[in-house]
Amino acid sequence: MPERAGSIRTVLNAAAANLASISPTARLDAELLMAHALGVPRDRMLLDGLDREAPPAFTPLLARRLAHEPVAYIIGERDFWTITLHVAPGVLIPRADSETLIEAAVAHFANAAPARILDLGTGSGALLLAALSEWPQASGIGVDASKAAIAIARSNAERLDLSSRADIRLGNWADGLEGPFDLILCNPPYVEANADLPRDVADYEPASALFAGADGLDDYRLLAPQIARLLAHQGCACVEIGKDQGQSAAALFEARHLTVTVCKDLAGHDRCLVVTRK
Repeated sequence: MPERAGSIRTVLNAAAANLASISPTARLDAELLMAHALGVPRDRMLLDGLDREAPPAFTPLLARRLAHEPVAYIIGERDFWTITLHVAPGVLIPRADSETLIEAAVAHFANAAPARILDLGTGSGALLLAALSEWPQASGIGVDASKAAIAIARSNAERLDLSSRADIRLGNWADGLEGPFDLILCNPPYVEANADLPRDVADYEPASALFAGADGLDDYRLLAPQIARLLAHQGCACVEIGKDQGQSAAALFEARHLTVTVCKDLAGHDRCLVVTRK
């Protein structure tokens, strides 16, 4: 049967074609925006069928995406690991690549569980809250220098019913904290100052969560001694890195007499340093 003009199916097909020039996930973007306009989850939209009339609210959402605004900011949420997080401008959008840190932590604690967790640069709270959802007996501290991020992380902890186990604090990395921590998680800024980023990132996401000096290593230089001080003897730190920083970032932790293993993400890129004591 021919598509009905104005139906969800027709509008989605046209939107995906328009988005193809700016997004590698054009169809998914269009479906997420349409589901948001309908006020239902994406899977519910697909199950209910696409031959209904498309809602007028979809048009301004599509216009925002065509201006390169990230889908997560438009719809106000992002799935990460097993949880769904509220996100907004002022906080870095959680990426699937960062799930590599949780996977590495799960592998390290295969026969045990961390009791005390620290998330440095917690942002939306993604890493800390994913870890707390993975280990129900654990408690943790999330630290960020951004008041906007702290507000969002606290809101996410409340929405996920994890506030009693998640202590979200304003601070400068691990300054003033006392260890030891069984698991330390960190996704620091690691982009070189002169890097050319996609407009979705450069125009919308906070620069303070992205850039880290001329070589992208400034924050690792601060973190290495702090993690060496706070890490429990049988624990591990899982630290995100850029795909070309496996050796250079690892060397900063090895200089602190720590053992470092580099883990790859699903695309085969170096993504996570697993740091342990010798």
